[in-house]
Parts: sequence; C-alpha cells; structure tokens
Amino acid sequence: MLRVSGSHLVAADGTPVRLRGVGLGGWMNMENFITGYPANESTMRAAVRDVLGEERYQLFFDRLLTSFFDAADADLLRDLGFNCVRIPVNYHHFEADDRPMEIIEYGFRHLDRVIDLLGERGIYSVLDLHALPGSQNQHWHSDNPTHVAAFWQHRHFQDRVVNLLECMAARYKDNPWVAGYNPVNEPGDVSGKVIGPFYDRLVKAVRQADPSHVMFLDGNTYSTDFTIFREVYENTVFVCHDYALAGFAHGGPYPGYTRGEWVDRDQLEAAFLQRSKFQRETGTPIWVGEFGPVYTGKPDVDDMRYQILRDQLEIYDKYDAGWSLWTYKDVGLQGLVTSDPGGAYLDRFGSFIAKKSRLGADRWGSTMEEAADDLAPLHRLMDTEFPSWKPYPWGARYQIDDLVRHILIAQALVPEYAELFRGLGDGDLIALADSFALSGCVRREPLLQLLTESVAR
Repeated sequence: MLRVSGSHLVAADGTPVRLRGVGLGGWMNMENFITGYPANESTMRAAVRDVLGEERYQLFFDRLLTSFFDAADADLLRDLGFNCVRIPVNYHHFEADDRPMEIIEYGFRHLDRVIDLLGERGIYSVLDLHALPGSQNQHWHSDNPTHVAAFWQHRHFQDRVVNLLECMAARYKDNPWVAGYNPVNEPGDVSGKVIGPFYDRLVKAVRQADPSHVMFLDGNTYSTDFTIFREVYENTVFVCHDYALAGFAHGGPYPGYTRGEWVDRDQLEAAFLQRSKFQRETGTPIWVGEFGPVYTGKPDVDDMRYQILRDQLEIYDKYDAGWSLWTYKDVGLQGLVTSDPGGAYLDRFGSFIAKKSRLGADRWGSTMEEAADDLAPLHRLMDTEFPSWKPYPWGARYQIDDLVRHILIAQALVPEYAELFRGLGDGDLIALADSFALSGCVRREPLLQLLTESVAR
C-alpha cells in the first residue's frame, strides 16, 4: 500500500515511488472533445437513448466501455514505463438521481476490471470522482449542463458524495494497486467558504472506512488555489493542475506570446512553482494531476506543443514531481492514441465533429475565434455596458463563450448528434464502439516516444 512519507510517496518497504502516468479521460466520465459528442454527457446520453431505445442504448455504451480500455491498452501503458493511471468516473455509474444514496453495484464492474488489469501489470490506479451530484465546477467535464456549480449550494449533494466515497473506500481498502482517492476533480467553489469544511468532513469519513489509502485532494478554482486548506491532513497529496497557456487550442507560438502573455520555459517553471507553492511549503509530495497541450495536426504547431510538454516534464523531474498526463485516448485533439480517421466512428461522425469545430462548440478545442464575426457584437455590448464584470472563474470573455458556444450552441447540436445513431443495426453499434479499441486506433508516435524517454530518465 502506498503512503505519504514527508515529501514522497513510498511503498511498503519505504522505497520512494514517483507516480507518472496518464488520465483515462472519456471512459467512465465521457467528455465532448474526447469522443466527439456535443454539450455534457448526461444530456447526450438522454438524446441517444431516445433514438436507440433502452436495450440498444445499453448495448452501445457497455461495448464502448469495454472497447475503450482493455488488456491491450494496459499492456501499452506498461510498455511505456508508466506506473499509474488516474481514472475519472462520473457518479451516475454508481448512483441514480431519482434514488439518491442507493449504490449501484453493477456500476463497479468496469472500474473493477480496469483496476485489476492495471494492477496485474504493476500500475497503480488513482480513483478520481470527476463529476459530482450538482456539479462541483462550472464546465462540461463535471457533466454540468449549466454554468452553476450547485454542488456547493446544497448539503444534500455533499451528503451523497460522502456516502459514495465511503462505499468506494470500503470496497478498495485492501487493494494495494489502488494508490488512493481523488474525490473532487477541479472544484469551483465560488465563495471559497464551503470547500474547506467539506474536505474536513470528507477526509474524516473516508479515513473511517479506509485508514490506509492516500487522499489526493485538488485545490479550489480548478486545482490552483490551496488557501482553502485549514490543515495538512495525514497521508495526503495536494494535487495541482498545470496546463500551459501556449498549449491551449488558442495558444500562440512557443516561445512567444499567447493573448498578450510571453510564454517560454522560464514562464512554465514560474507557473509550476506558483501552482506547487503550497506543496513545497508544507513538505508534502508534488503530483500534477493534469497537464498537457492539445495538438492541431499542423506539424510546425505540434512540434512547438511537443516542446512545451518536453520542457514541463524536465521541470517536473527537476522538482521530483509526479504527474498524470491528460489524456490517454480520444478522436484526435490530445490523446496518446486516437480513433482512426478511416474507422467506423469517424466515418459516421467526422462531418459532425467538423461542424462542432467550425462553431467552436467544445471549450477544450475552441480557439474562441470561431464564428467571431457573429459573436463580436455581443462581446462589444458586454464590454461597453459592463466593463467591470469579471465573473468567476476566468472573466467575461470566457463566460460569454461558455454560455453561448459551449452551452447554447452545444445543446442545440445534441439532437443532430443523436440522430446519427438512427437506423443503425446492432452490428453497426458494435463497430462504432470498437473504433475506440486500441487495434482500431492510431498511435501518436512522437508523443509516445517523448513520454517513453522521459519516464526512462
């Protein structure tokens, strides 16, 4: 069983263990840019269920979960030299909104399967509750159909998460290949007053069910603000996220300017030092739970993105920081492996995904310049009428794009996506799901080589 000893994670014999690996995004917590759908997961699933009917809906999504990660994927991660996978999950697999507090045992079957596959290959799992009841942050990746993080406003939502984590802790308390629990991904508590007491309560409850496993706790404001912690809990890693400004879809040249800010290796190191300041000051382990650039398919731009990643990995080596790169598999934006453009899924949905891209309907793939002429009058109006408006978390420009592009336009696209399932037979659905099997994917070889070399150092 891993545990915290000073500024390191250590194995049972006291040997330091630096967790380095990848996040399994888009699997038990689906995300729009990863598998190509619009808006948030629950909205998409409801629309697809209406088209397919319950039985065939279950056939497709269960097959997708099976194909997206199996033994071949675990073998690849082992061969890359990784020793951890951060596994994001959506609470909907384990509890229904109309039956709160009732744990769905069936929901654990795929999670148990992948934990076992990884453990058999000497790879630890970090269990990441990525989407909480009521949504713990303002964006799609917490399965949020709005821009309101209602989790922090309702004690009932918080009670449900405590109950679910107690059940998970009791289930995995004796599993040595579970590194620990990452119970709240990228919290966005606007007040900053609820999250601290909630963590106090959650840690105490989990410790009663499982006194041995490590807690991996994200800071507030999307894992960047650690002032909310009132104490350094025992056997705990405080998790920072470290996305580079120039690595976003709207990123500029590297080194160079992105949205008026100069970004080079020195700036990357300064940003990392700021984001890991709490960990260094408290002498606790440093683990970067998410980071990584997105790719464009343009060789000159992608070469700069690889350099950003190479520089970040060297910085993490310098400070003995562990990390979990985002993300393992997708339809082409960021994954180590990507669905084959000639495969069944992208043959069916490729034109739709191109439309989403043209409209900038996914936050993670949007440059915020798509359809710029159409949105420019709205931006000018808001700038003129409300010049001091700076909504949480990232300001007016991002808020307007979230509301218009990533909620309004994205939700309008949902029926169009769902209709692409109409008329498909069972064999067609299986072929779509199997497009995400490793055998049907393309490996991003420069990225795999870069990671292999980094882990081997």
